[in-house]
Amino acid sequence: MVSDGMSQGTLTMADLFVRRRDGKGSFWMDLYRQQKVSRALMDTASASSLVTDSAAASSAWGGGHRVKNGRLNLGDNGEEYLPILQKFKKAGKKVGCVTTVPITHATPAGFCVVSKTRGEQAEIADQYLKLRFDVMMGGGLQYFTKRADKRNLLEEYKAAGYHVATDKLGMLGTDETKPVMCVFADNGLPYELDREMDATLKYNIPSLAEMTKKAIQLMKDHPKGFVMQVEGGKVDWAAHANDSAALIYDQIAFDQAVKAAVQFAEEDGNTLVIITSDHGNANPGLYYGKDADKNFEKLFQFKSTNDQILMNIKPEDSPDFLIDKVRNLQNYVLSREQAIDILASYKKLDDDKGYNPYKLPYEKYGAIQAEHTSVAFGSNEHSADYTELAMFGPGSELLKPFVLNTDLHYLMLQATGVANVF
Repeated sequence: MVSDGMSQGTLTMADLFVRRRDGKGSFWMDLYRQQKVSRALMDTASASSLVTDSAAASSAWGGGHRVKNGRLNLGDNGEEYLPILQKFKKAGKKVGCVTTVPITHATPAGFCVVSKTRGEQAEIADQYLKLRFDVMMGGGLQYFTKRADKRNLLEEYKAAGYHVATDKLGMLGTDETKPVMCVFADNGLPYELDREMDATLKYNIPSLAEMTKKAIQLMKDHPKGFVMQVEGGKVDWAAHANDSAALIYDQIAFDQAVKAAVQFAEEDGNTLVIITSDHGNANPGLYYGKDADKNFEKLFQFKSTNDQILMNIKPEDSPDFLIDKVRNLQNYVLSREQAIDILASYKKLDDDKGYNPYKLPYEKYGAIQAEHTSVAFGSNEHSADYTELAMFGPGSELLKPFVLNTDLHYLMLQATGVANVF
């Protein structure tokens, strides 16, 4: 289970948020409080940098070797490292991935395929069909149906005997008699806060916990067991965007998926759950000030992520219109000068930092917002921080206090008894 791009501050703020709002801690932190897990720190470096990207990070787990940023299980001299879900499938287990970003994105792909570049998502969608993974759920519809080669891969998946679904009802209607491919959005799924605030989105698109529960149901009765990766991918996207509400609500959504997995593992008694992040991102945190507590609690009333606000601003919007919009959706008041400054960015959209294809002023808006929430970001890019790593269930005793990301590949094989096969 991977909260992609989760810095320590993200884990902390999600716990603080639910403790202040709901009077109880996050499930992940409660596992620590109750001493139910083994815990470690993990070095996440890639072969090309102390600061990894998601492709190299997932490949370290998936292939057991550090590769250069941007690559998937491919070494400097063309060495192809067999991804771990292919190993487990060869060993007779059911396998799959669940994510809130495209199912073809770097983190799921690192467990599944070999590729010279993470960017070949249309090709990765085609590779999945050939490999016949058992349960795949996420976004990325464009890589299946809006392809340069004009193929409709979802129709090809159906012809190959898959259950195919593009909404929550379709997902809930799948069963274990066929492999499953569920693709719910053209790109990434909506941020959890936006999904929760839109009845249509909530009806049509499942939460990460709902996907996780369904995937477990589809694979749990297989005689030789199952292996699955679950990714809270939009935690990373929110960190890149310096979007505090999106970040915290998606981390909480990931926490609910962790709860679903651990509760299953407790009942099952024969399942190892690994909970971690592939790297830090943006080093967000709640910062000191006389109004820090009150400011932080403003996030309780947020009705929209920054993404939704910034995506829907037009250059001709007035400062008063933007001030009213932010007041209504995010519970604080921009100054007129701040509104003018944000609107000025739309005369020439050139902020190309982080994951920002529309060149929106995420960093500028996040810095202004920090004055009202006391949540600030150190950057909008990945960091080299050692990441949290926790394990629950049989095999957790194998965990040492400090590991390299590549160590997890071999630990998973050892814990499942598959190590001697490869």
